[in-house]
Amino acid sequence: MITLDMLRQIILALPTTEETTSWNAVSFKVNGKAMLFWNPAHDCPVFKVPFEERDHLIEIDPDTFFTTDHHRPYPMVLARPDRLDIEWARENLTRVWRAQAKKVVVKAWDAER
Repeated sequence: MITLDMLRQIILALPTTEETTSWNAVSFKVNGKAMLFWNPAHDCPVFKVPFEERDHLIEIDPDTFFTTDHHRPYPMVLARPDRLDIEWARENLTRVWRAQAKKVVVKAWDAER
């Protein structure tokens, strides 16, 4: 079972990330751009993914991934916490962080590893 605290630990371990709120819900940002939202209505995380990936995830694993009418126009996918794989979440969040963080920050983080 994935929890908000587990995702918080993953995200805040990445440089220059911050916890904030968006639409009265917990969210995380890097470089002023959202990385992840926690949807209180569905009590689940909302991940950024390209549309094609979202549709593929929903098709191959509808027990884990889904969307709503509200989220459908956006490149995002919701995930059921009791079904979500923590490594998939970690990889997604790292990929989103790399795409949105300042390049100098990413280079410095890579050099430290």
